[in-house]
Amino acid sequence: MARVDVTVMGAGVFGLSSAYACARRGARVRVVEWSHPGAGASGTPVGALSPHVPEQWNPKKQFQFESLIASAAFWAEIEAESGRSTGYGRVGRYQPIAGEKALARARDRALEAGTLWQGQASWQVIRADEARGLVPETPSGWLVHDTLSARIAPRDACAALAEAVRAQGGEVSCGAEGPLEGRVIWATGYPGLAELSADLGHQVGSGVKGQAAILAHDAGAVPQVYADGVLIVSHADGTVAVGSTSEREFDDPYGTDARLDAVIDRARAVCPALAGAEVIERWAGVRPRARTIAPMLGGWPGRPGHFVANGGFKIGIGLAPKVGELMAALVLEGRDDIPEGFRVEASL
Repeated sequence: MARVDVTVMGAGVFGLSSAYACARRGARVRVVEWSHPGAGASGTPVGALSPHVPEQWNPKKQFQFESLIASAAFWAEIEAESGRSTGYGRVGRYQPIAGEKALARARDRALEAGTLWQGQASWQVIRADEARGLVPETPSGWLVHDTLSARIAPRDACAALAEAVRAQGGEVSCGAEGPLEGRVIWATGYPGLAELSADLGHQVGSGVKGQAAILAHDAGAVPQVYADGVLIVSHADGTVAVGSTSEREFDDPYGTDARLDAVIDRARAVCPALAGAEVIERWAGVRPRARTIAPMLGGWPGRPGHFVANGGFKIGIGLAPKVGELMAALVLEGRDDIPEGFRVEASL
């Protein structure tokens, strides 16, 4: 590539979606990745794209809602550009309801969703015997069923994004460290938060380790489950992913241990259909968590021409469609549409 307009450091979902959006605008883009697409937190096997509860609405929830609504068209475009599957499917989600107070709260949220979700998705209270697929145990006999949640295969999605960048004339250089040319987007996950913190002399975020597992169980295209702090997601390849832990302190970023065993045990208790399912992979990685818990987007303070796209934490892949567009508009056009709570300065 003779000339590079934008260098993107990091081939996770924020970096690749930003690169793709820039390339679609005609910029010459190079993505630099030390290993392979999705090598960091974006390589989690879980792939649950789920909304926050429809109450106490705020800009972060609105942004997430808009991105989840946009996801079907976005990932279909990526599949068409790349010729690869992303595993995306808007399958919905079940959550058990514990008792009468929780049931009343769930019904209130259903009314809120009717307004806040603008008829594009629903938050319903249903009887457990009306559910299908991986039906969680529920003390009350009732479940929340939202139709906004979706599943995706994160590793496949990152690989497809990388191919889509190439299809737009961009370059994805794996096993590389540079060079830095043109404007630079830093999307380097939790190591990037540490570098930003050191540069600014202020702790802007840190890494939170998560452990997850893949089980051999073909449940089909059924709603994901969230119960007892565990996510259970049925994927199109005939597996079910379960996760994950949230560990602020850890010695081995990529090692699994008894904490994951406990997650698997809880998943089997929640969904007895998984009781005999073989564990075929154990995974661990570190998710970037900004101090505000919101994504961290915008210019790198004190470094003209350098930008930050980080802090996706647990919801990053669900935000990819809008994050990419925001970053491309900022980097290429100087248009700053970033929500106030997402700005780098919000973590200072």
